[in-house]
Order: sequence, then structure tokens, then C-alpha cells
Amino acid sequence: MTEYPTSQEGPQPVASGGGTDEAGHGKAPIAATEAVRTHAAGAGAGPAAEPGAAAAAAASDVRAARSAAGSGSGLPRPRAAASAEVPAAGSGPGHDHDNARPRQAEEALDAAARGTAAGPPPAGAAAGAAGLHGAGGPAPAGGGGPEATAARREGDRLRFVGAATRRIARGIDLDEIVLGLCRATVPTFSDAILVYLRDPLPVGDERPVGPVVLRLRRTDRLRPIDDLTDISSTIGAGMDLAGAAGAVGELDFSQLPLVGPQGDLPAAELCEILPGGALAEVLRGVRPVFASSAAARAALPELLGMDHPLPRGNRAVLAPLRGRRRVIGAAVFLRSPERPAFEQNDLLVAAQLATHTALGIDKAVLYGREAYIADELQRTMLPDSLPQPTGVRLASRYLPAAETARVGGDWYDAIPLPGSRVALVVGDVMGHSMTSAAIMGQLRTTAQTLAQLDLPPAEVLHHLDEQAQRLGTDRMATCMYAVYDPVAHRITIANAGHPPPVLLHLGGRAEVLRVPPGRPIGVGGVDFEAVELDAPAGATLLLYTDGLVESRLRDVWTGIEQLRERLATTAQLTGLDHPPPLEALCDDVLDMLGPGDRDDDIALLAARFDGIAPSDVAYWFLDPEETAPGRARRFARRALTRWGLEELSDSLELLVSEVVTNAVRYAERPVTLRLLRTDVLRCEVGDDSPQLPRQRRARDTDEGGRGLFLVNRLARRWGATRLSSGKVVWFELPLPGPGPGERR
Repeated sequence: MTEYPTSQEGPQPVASGGGTDEAGHGKAPIAATEAVRTHAAGAGAGPAAEPGAAAAAAASDVRAARSAAGSGSGLPRPRAAASAEVPAAGSGPGHDHDNARPRQAEEALDAAARGTAAGPPPAGAAAGAAGLHGAGGPAPAGGGGPEATAARREGDRLRFVGAATRRIARGIDLDEIVLGLCRATVPTFSDAILVYLRDPLPVGDERPVGPVVLRLRRTDRLRPIDDLTDISSTIGAGMDLAGAAGAVGELDFSQLPLVGPQGDLPAAELCEILPGGALAEVLRGVRPVFASSAAARAALPELLGMDHPLPRGNRAVLAPLRGRRRVIGAAVFLRSPERPAFEQNDLLVAAQLATHTALGIDKAVLYGREAYIADELQRTMLPDSLPQPTGVRLASRYLPAAETARVGGDWYDAIPLPGSRVALVVGDVMGHSMTSAAIMGQLRTTAQTLAQLDLPPAEVLHHLDEQAQRLGTDRMATCMYAVYDPVAHRITIANAGHPPPVLLHLGGRAEVLRVPPGRPIGVGGVDFEAVELDAPAGATLLLYTDGLVESRLRDVWTGIEQLRERLATTAQLTGLDHPPPLEALCDDVLDMLGPGDRDDDIALLAARFDGIAPSDVAYWFLDPEETAPGRARRFARRALTRWGLEELSDSLELLVSEVVTNAVRYAERPVTLRLLRTDVLRCEVGDDSPQLPRQRRARDTDEGGRGLFLVNRLARRWGATRLSSGKVVWFELPLPGPGPGERR
């Protein structure tokens, strides 16, 4: 991809007596160009000269003519390091240049440099060397007429349009496309460009609900003009600025600087298109227009602002940007007085550039919309935040497979369960596409529903297998389902074809847990097994998907061993007497991925087991009889006294009495009462009745129905969860704060 010179590039060496063009490239004096033309036309006339002297003079004239050819047309002068040339005629698709000098002109000038004995160069060679926008001078001698010159210039235009549209088409997002338009046209086609786009850009068939507003999206220019320096050398020797403006005949002094004193184009940032206004009419016409036209002179002040100087004549082109269904913006191409004005055929070039840019912007907006939908789908499929259950701390990470595949079938979840337990789930649906994400969402919802029923882990996987078969015959997934009990310090794990979890102990030892591998979900007819393992306080359980440990460069077991070693190394660095920070541990695990290790999306769930000490737990069984509420109050009072929480006695006894009374009314088996002291005081009452209590507003004549109303008013939180063997009603009370001078 050819990069055009900008204002930051220094001036290039020029021939003696030459000026400097807008890009800082050398310009040959007009006299040098005329010398080459005279030399080429009359090589055989006059007395014979020495061959060596003639060749040297011809070579010198050719160098000057080449410099003039690049500068007179506005094309950047070729450089040794980075040539800005358009592919010559006949070049194949592999030649991807943005601009060029025609090959015929190069061959003709080289022939003139080699000597005069072979006769004059091909007719019109010097005119062809003038590039895309030559000065349009008289046809050169030697048989080339205006028709040949015009044909060559049209060929240059076609090659420029081809290179420019290829550059615009390279862009994927909106900024790349607009940047491609600016870089392709400045300085080859214009000295400055302003690109306006609708704000906001419409997507698809959306209809604007408010006024149509254009925002200046990007500007580009050949160079900032902080102070006009020696323009007379470009226009002609000995001419001042006022004389230069008069010589051009189309501009006055105010149009000479295309940029403001700070280097930016003095144009309005926002422009509202007034219905029926001049700008609306020009945009509705779709075709580019010269600034000299009556419609453009009325529309440009609306677009650029009333204070912006308007160029006279054909030194500006206003090109509407029309997408598939509507106008989405406008582009303004500007030329300085140092180069020829736009011609009629340049309107066709501007139309081609505007059309390709507008269609590319339309596609970029649609692509951005699709990417936004994919991101939102993935975000809603995964939990926004993890819960903070008692006795365990959680952290998670998710990485898509690639920027082009932002959604996938990997998921993780943490679901609070009755009895202060928590279910940890990590799954992986085959593929990383929208279909995989949709299937993942259905399986995740099913897993949440089954978890709320407090089913055993193996039973949960069995129901997930049935659900996957109902979704389709090829809906395959792996899943790891674990339930952690902070009171018992135990964890129950069931596996469905998923990589085994890794447990990092407090002393720094990392262990790959041996769990039954199982078959993937969706196979059908498979019995899943569950194992119960110790979960010591301070240990960290890591659940992950195969994208973390498997790639084209390593098999899954090699990756698991590398993960185990990485966890052990991290634990040793942070010290063996305390576990590493959970968030930092997740980041460190992901850092083990090297180049080429990202073949699939990655889901990671880390759980730090804190547990609940036995001294903070009180547990009782109550027979379903009338004396149960009174016994429950006495048990609760004793526990509060042991914990030093007598301040909560009145509230706790009242709420325990109401909840136990409701449980005894419907229970047939013993009722369970459990108190947990953590950062709050939690009370759990369980019975064998599956009917969940519902709060209702009691009438004035009702004798009951106010128990849950009291619970709702006095407790910080409360709820009821249905179990496979009944239900659990729970509530929480805040612990009293420490008094003055006390620390808890």
C-alpha cells in the first residue's frame, strides 16, 4: 500500500532553480520542461553536437522534465524509499499502487536521455508525463495531437480511480474507510478534503426520527500553512501574493490558505440539513457539483459555515455520499491555487470515489451492528456479575476465540443454593458461532432451573443431556457441575466430558482432581457419576474450558500439566502461608497462553474456599408439634448469648417463631432450624412440604396471615427455595455495629 507524503515529511531534493510543491517535493522550472520538448522535437535539426555532450544535456533535461511532470499534475514526486506511482498500463492485479506515472512517458523520457541519434521520442510523451491532471499545454511536437494527450490523461484517471477504490475497499470499519478516502485523494486528486457523515448514521432501513445532522468526521490536507512562504516561486518568479491571486484569475487572497492558523480546516463541526434548503437539494441530486455552480455556492455555506471562505471557479467539488437507500454524508474536495483547477472529467472521478466510500460506509455500519448484536448476545448469555455467597469468593474470565468470532459456546455460572451452598458450573458447546451461543444460552438457563430445585449434580447433568437431545441430534456440549458446602467443607462434582478441575492448596501444591470423565451432553443414554471431595479452607478450585489447555500446538493433557505447574509457581511467588489474590491468579493463568494457543474461546471460573467455622453454626431438629415454636425461641436465645449478640434476641425470637409456626403447620417430618454467623446472622428453617409461602395482605378481621409481613419488615433479606425433599425459608439480620472504642 503506497503512502502519500504528508506535512510531516521533509522536502525532497530538487533540481537547481526549482520550487517546492504542496507536498514538499521538488518542482522543475518551466524552462527545463520547455528545453526537453525543444530538444525532443528538434534533435536532428541544427549543427551536430558531440554525442557525449548531447547525451548529458538530454539526461539533464529529462530529469527536469520528470520533476515537472510530477509537480504540474499535483501528483507526489517519486522518492527512492517510497514511490507513489500508479500501475503502468498492462500491470496485473498484483500491482497494488495508489498512483503512477504512465509507462509510455517513462520510456519516452529514457529514450531522450540515451541520446539523439535514434530520433525524437514518441509523440506526446511529455504531455503524458504530466500525470493525472496536467497543465493542459500545447501538444508536443513529433506527431502527437490533443487526442493522444487526452487519451493518456483519461488512462491516468482510470488507473487512479482503480487504485483509489482498492484503497477504500481495504477498510473494514468506518474510520478505516474514511481514512482510505482521504489518503487516496490527498494529494493526488486534491489538496484538502472534508468528509461529513450523518450523526447518527442510519442502520439498514431505519428512518430518522429527528432532523438530519451532518458531523465533520475527518479532514485531511496536504500540509498546514501557518505562514505562506514564497508562493511566488511556485506561481512565477518575482510575483507577490496579490499578483499570484490575480494571475490565477479565479481566487482572491482569502482562498490561498486551505487551512487555518492551527493547521486545521476552518469548517463547521455540525451542520443541520434544512428541508428544502440549498444543501438538501444538492444532496438529493446525488451527483457531484463544482463550487462555481449556483447550487453549490448556496449549499456550501450551510455545510462549511458562514465564515468559511468559498473557493471560486472549479477549485472545489461537493460530492454527496449516497449509500444503498439514502444520502449518508458529503465530501468536499479542495485544490490550492498552485495547481490546475478541477476539470469536467474530475466530476466523474469524484462520483466514483463518493459511491465506493458510501457503499463501504453502509457495509461498515451493518458490520458494526452485527458485532454489537454479537457482543450483546454474549454479554447477556454470561452473568453480569458473580454472586457473593457465604464462605466462598469467586472470580471469572471470558475470552472470545477471535475478534471476528466474538460469540461462542463457552459459559460459566455460580448459583447460590439453600443452606449457604453454591453451585459452580462451567460448560462448552461445540463451535464458536451464533448457533453455539444460542444453544449455550438454553443449556445455561436449564442448568439454573435445575439448580434451584436442589437436584444432585449427577441428576442435573442427566436432565441437561435430555434437554440437549431435544434441541437437536448434533447439539453436543461438555459440562462440569460442582456444589460446594461451606459448612461441611466438602464439594460434590459431576463431569460430562469436560477437562478435570485443578485444586490449588494453601501450601502451594496444585492437584488435578480425579473425577469420572463421563460422556458429553447430548450423547444420550449415559449415566453420570458424582464424587465428593474435601474442600479445605484457603484452597482454590479452578474450572475452565478446553480452550485454555488445548490448541493445535499442544494436546489437552500437556496443557493441563502446564496449567498445574503455572498455579504452583504462582502460589510459591506469593508465599506459602497465604493464597494468591484471586483476580491476579486468573490474569496470571491467562498469561500462559502464547502465540498460536488461541484456537477456541475460553471460560474460566475460580473459587476460593473460605468455609464457615463450626463455632459459627448452630443446628437443631424440631418435631412438628405445638411446642416447636417455643423450643426454637429458646435455642435461638442460647446461640445469641454464646455469640454475644443479645441485641438481636427480640427480633430473632419473633421471626423464628413465625417461620417455625408456618413450617410446623404443614410438615410431617422433623423441621430443621439452623443459624449461621458470618457477616450477617442467617436463619434457615426447612420442612418437607413443597408449597412455598407467599406474602399476602391480611384483612382487618383475619386472625393470621401477618407472619411473612413481619419477616419482610424486620429482616434485611428473606426468601424461600423449593428442594427435592421440601423447601427452605430463610432470612437475614444485620449484625450490630461495634460501639465506641470497640472492634469486632
